[in-house]
Amino acid sequence: MRVHKPDIVIIGAGPAGMMAAIRSGQLGQGVLLLERNPSCGRKLLLSGKGRCNLSNACSREEFFSRFSGQGEFLRNALDKFYYPELTAFFEKRGLELLVERQGRIFPSRGDSADVLRVLLEEMESLGVEISYNCRVRGIETGGGSVRGVILEDSGSIAAERVILACGGVSYAFTGSSGDGQEMARGLGHTISPLLPALAPLRAVKTYPALKGLSLKNVRVAVSFLNKGKKGRLESPVGEVAFHSRGIGGALALSLSGRISRLLAEGARARLEIDLKPGLERGVLDARLLREFKAAPQAGLEDILYALMPEQLAAVFCYVCGLPAGKKANQITAAERSVILDRLKCFGFDIEGVSMDEAMITSGGVSLKQINPRTMGSRLVKGLYFAGEMIDLDADTGGFNLQAAFSTGYLAGESAASRKTGGSDGK
Repeated sequence: MRVHKPDIVIIGAGPAGMMAAIRSGQLGQGVLLLERNPSCGRKLLLSGKGRCNLSNACSREEFFSRFSGQGEFLRNALDKFYYPELTAFFEKRGLELLVERQGRIFPSRGDSADVLRVLLEEMESLGVEISYNCRVRGIETGGGSVRGVILEDSGSIAAERVILACGGVSYAFTGSSGDGQEMARGLGHTISPLLPALAPLRAVKTYPALKGLSLKNVRVAVSFLNKGKKGRLESPVGEVAFHSRGIGGALALSLSGRISRLLAEGARARLEIDLKPGLERGVLDARLLREFKAAPQAGLEDILYALMPEQLAAVFCYVCGLPAGKKANQITAAERSVILDRLKCFGFDIEGVSMDEAMITSGGVSLKQINPRTMGSRLVKGLYFAGEMIDLDADTGGFNLQAAFSTGYLAGESAASRKTGGSDGK
């Protein structure tokens, strides 16, 4: 148990917590960062498949649109610390960055350890104290204000300003367990259901022959029936990939958070892959007729090799209900219509989204109870939130990590300014 009283206590040493510690330290505050693991940034090291997709060099409006309808909540945080400020922060400290396709920003060596090193060195230079293997049981309050942090083993730490940056429940082996949300719930905050996002979709029926297959330049849509109302989610053109349990790839991952919420509400959902999004049905029909006339004695599966990967062709014939060896000159107009239907809509009923494979968590502390100008709680004075434990989630491409850095920066600045007469902006 500590005998001194830090100015600010931050719970969770992920990207949001570390950035909050850095910003508070820059403003002259004594910061104590509590981390349940023996090291910082365990999930950060995994981001971008170990390459660490830090952010995205897109406009603010596009950035907001990549979140599930609530991106505008981040406007104040991005005004303080968006990708120009983030890249300047790292480059000033010797980390070279690259902007790759679709605006994705990575460290030039493609190593997330370089990002973590910069954050750790900056915290050390600012005198941030880090306590590892430290489990927190709750937040102590009195008179509607924070009074301290209650440790799980014994004792407590007195503090009038606490930042909760504990993450979500994805990648549980990194220490994400939902503890932060439970602490917030114990203080009266509403917690939206914690659901998987950026995760492969589990299909009701799978085809083992498709395992490992990636399809590029396709478009997906999700048709759903939710409480008697029909709806549809659509993606841009991109990639999907087949796994033993279902469907992944960038397009499926980007829709997975919204699908999680729909399924949690009892909706039925069906994923539909347009295998030829660049061809209208009439143009595609003419293409089929040309292929059939060019090789009238060829089997259907062989004809389809001109339109799709060989690994897909036999399964495609099965889904169409047609023999793979049926000759082209024997295929009727009605059967050709079925082939066209499946080329434009190759469907799978979705039964779930796996938390075990989720990159991030959908759900968390209600945005209605967080002031977007400060990241301060509207219910408890001196309490702030940052990162994945807030009810925000976005597509792949650096958006979620930038949101973590931005909300951490704003929370750290707001907590520091409260000491000097600022407020939570309640």
